[in-house]
Amino acid sequence: MISTGNDIVSLNAINITRTKQYRFYSKILSPAEKTLYNQAAFASIPFENFVWLLWSIKESAYKYLKRIDPGLVFIPIKFEVTRLLVPSRYTFANFEGIQTEGAGFGNMPAFKGVITFGNNTLYSASLMYRELIVSVVNRDENLENIYWGVKLIEENDASYQSIAVRKFLIDRLQHILHLDGLVMGKTPVGMPVVLNGGEELAVAVSLSHHGRFVGYSFQLGDS
Repeated sequence: MISTGNDIVSLNAINITRTKQYRFYSKILSPAEKTLYNQAAFASIPFENFVWLLWSIKESAYKYLKRIDPGLVFIPIKFEVTRLLVPSRYTFANFEGIQTEGAGFGNMPAFKGVITFGNNTLYSASLMYRELIVSVVNRDENLENIYWGVKLIEENDASYQSIAVRKFLIDRLQHILHLDGLVMGKTPVGMPVVLNGGEELAVAVSLSHHGRFVGYSFQLGDS
């Protein structure tokens, strides 16, 4: 079964002081993951960014697996990031422009991770800008078949976010599939699906939004 999972964290919307408190981050990071942060490669990355980077990876993994197991409950500490590689010569950059989209991450400065949950092993790619973190996961280490996008929107209220992210995804899908009239729907457990004339398309999609950022990932059924 194809699946996908993504997540966005707006770093302008987080509470830095709260994030650094043990009572908060201990619900997200395991002791081994806290040790991971102490490696020299993470010396230039603020601890609060690291916490939310791992959150975004775990949330993406949860979305990926929930499409396969609808009864899955998200308990962040049970999703274990066992490896996380910092891009070579990594430096913080601003999120330029309004939006960016891609298929895979190619030569982009992505943090590459391995995450486990029970018997499941997933692979992640994350981009970290000054303003946001975006993560995507896949069953295979090669993410070339995963389409993704992130966009800066004008407002941050929930209804605007919901409308904006769905339009963002539908516009991309209609361009790639050369179809018009696609609409979003939901499974009985709330997972997003794409409909064409009332019929569900063979495409796995994931949506996310936080603050003034929205994003998607999807994988086509014939990939």
